[in-house]
Amino acid sequence: MIPMRPRALRRSASALLAICVLVTGCAGPTKLAERSQRKLAGGDIWEAWRLATRALDREPMNPRARDAVAAAGAVISSDWQRRIHALADVDSLRAAEQVLAFADFRAEAAQYTTVDVAPGWSAAERDLRRAAAHQHYTQGKHSSRARRPKAAYGSFRECERYVDDYRDAARLADAEYARAVTRIAVLPFSAPPGDATFGRDVAESWRDAVAAELTPEHARFTRVLGSEDVNGRITLAQAGRLTREEALAIGRRSGARQIVWGSLGRIASETSLQYFRDVISRRIVSKDADGNRVVRWVDVPIEVVARVRDVSVDVEYEVASTLDGTTLVHEQGPRTARARVVWTSYVPEGDLNGYALVSDARRQSDPARAKDIETRWRQVCGESTTLHQVLAARREARGGGGYDRSVLGRFVTGTALVFLQELPPAEELAHEAVRHGWRPLVEHLARLDGVDEVDLGVTLTDSRD
Repeated sequence: MIPMRPRALRRSASALLAICVLVTGCAGPTKLAERSQRKLAGGDIWEAWRLATRALDREPMNPRARDAVAAAGAVISSDWQRRIHALADVDSLRAAEQVLAFADFRAEAAQYTTVDVAPGWSAAERDLRRAAAHQHYTQGKHSSRARRPKAAYGSFRECERYVDDYRDAARLADAEYARAVTRIAVLPFSAPPGDATFGRDVAESWRDAVAAELTPEHARFTRVLGSEDVNGRITLAQAGRLTREEALAIGRRSGARQIVWGSLGRIASETSLQYFRDVISRRIVSKDADGNRVVRWVDVPIEVVARVRDVSVDVEYEVASTLDGTTLVHEQGPRTARARVVWTSYVPEGDLNGYALVSDARRQSDPARAKDIETRWRQVCGESTTLHQVLAARREARGGGGYDRSVLGRFVTGTALVFLQELPPAEELAHEAVRHGWRPLVEHLARLDGVDEVDLGVTLTDSRD
């Protein structure tokens, strides 16, 4: 036997590896096809289809995989047609839904195989589609006569799912949609005496936020009127003390189907001082007489003062129909906000990373004491405020740390740390809280969006319908 040279050996090994890869690549789809056929024989037709299509995805021309896909597709087709025929005798609408699903399956399966159907299937499918379209068309007509344009619109649109250009369903859907669109006017809230602009500012903030949320993608029929459609119809005297009857009248003149109107209560405010007085740990690094690095922790007294202001405003509003004044939604509840500012007179030295609320040594030697310090810190400074943040803010602080109105929004959104000595005025904090309290209104309007007025108890009149 002549020994192989190293180069020849490497070439032989590479060729053998290539052959192995080729064989493995062919065996994978074939094995999947065999598994598919076993699943099909056992009655698991969808797992058989999944395995067969995986095999074809790996090797589109594998004959065993092509046969497996064709076999699974044929069984699925036969079973689906049988179930649709059986369902048609008891529920033709559900049968038509299955017709659509079966058609979608055949369209997607076309990339793998041709799914055959029984002779006469096309006619049966067409009859079921037309029957479903007719049923929805009839329901749309009924809803239209019952003065339910939203329901009618949905029914006429459903016709198009089953039969393209079915009769005049598209035209009727457009007409019902025009009747179903609900325009809403958000009007100035009634505010406490001496704060006339409060109710107007709240209405403007809520109007903009609700309009941004209830886009056509999220609310099919609801449209919020802009300020240009409403404000010009409100007198200066009405802006702060608008009555319900005046609000409904302005809504009608604005072309609104519904109004949002309400009242604001007086501002309740409470301010408190909280203190954290204890020692924190500072790491000191030095060298001993031999020049070795020595690390020790020393206790540093610190006092952190937190001023906390809680405000609350009672907000009551309703969504009312301008047709007859029916209240569609009524909501009452407080809008609250908390502002917390912290301050310390302690000026840190050196590297801030050398400070710790509790050192590792203390945590190990006295875990109860460590837990007590951390608990009191959170109670005073807030759940997410760290010692490093407080010390960094103290080092960067300039002047007296007076209140800056530009940080007001940070309080309302729950910012962890605002390093100041002064709190925002209660009035400003309350106004900001109410202006951001529109979320429940969006949820209410979203629920109303698909409901026809007659189903909400509104009395309709010919002149407005």
